[in-house]
Amino acid sequence: MIKEEGKFKWIEEGEEGQPIILLHGLMGGAENFGEMVDFISKKYHVYGLDLKLFEGNILKVSVKNLSDYLCEFMNQLGLKSAVLIGNSMGGHIALIFAKDYPKMVDGLILTGSSGLFESSMGNSFPRRGDKDYIRVKTEEVFYDPKVATDELVDRVFDIANNRMSVLKLLGYAKSAIRHNMANDITNINKETCLIWGSEDKVTPPHVAEEFHKLMPNSELHWIPLCGHAAMWEHPKKFSEIVLTWMEEHNL
Repeated sequence: MIKEEGKFKWIEEGEEGQPIILLHGLMGGAENFGEMVDFISKKYHVYGLDLKLFEGNILKVSVKNLSDYLCEFMNQLGLKSAVLIGNSMGGHIALIFAKDYPKMVDGLILTGSSGLFESSMGNSFPRRGDKDYIRVKTEEVFYDPKVATDELVDRVFDIANNRMSVLKLLGYAKSAIRHNMANDITNINKETCLIWGSEDKVTPPHVAEEFHKLMPNSELHWIPLCGHAAMWEHPKKFSEIVLTWMEEHNL
């Protein structure tokens, strides 16, 4: 169910239970969480926030501003706190938010998160006009290339061929590098569930292991035969890990 109120747009499913907010990555949208929403909304109240990455003023392009945008969203809906699920740059936003607004975070679930190693965000920006190249790079996000649908490839192609969108893409990537969290996450004491694809090429397994080493209250779960977007490629397995972890931590 898509809702809009003021400047916010989001997917909302589930009636009761702990609020969970989904934060998508740089090239995606709230719809990236797909079937996973159906699984976890049976027990929890799920909000998939559209971060509107390619709208608005280019001067305000930063992961820090997206963290503040999340705070405004929660205030608008009267949500005092929530569990945050972040994929890729969405995980980075969740980490910044947990640092800046700790009382508003009940727990963190990170999958393929940026925040420590950002070189992957800047090495392969799409070449304009080359759709075959776009398809190859999009397929590399997943273990199973068939997950990269024509619709997704078209979305990435449109971004790559819009000059302002490309400038914003670069802006977010540079912002992610500026806001490296290596010195901050050792102080984030929130219960954290790390769910990683064992074949992730964007944020490889060593990134997950580094997060696990640095975050004091973290657990690390692997999903085999899985790439960078575990919640998208393996929604049932991902959801099972989330639901078990939430229950074990009384969330």
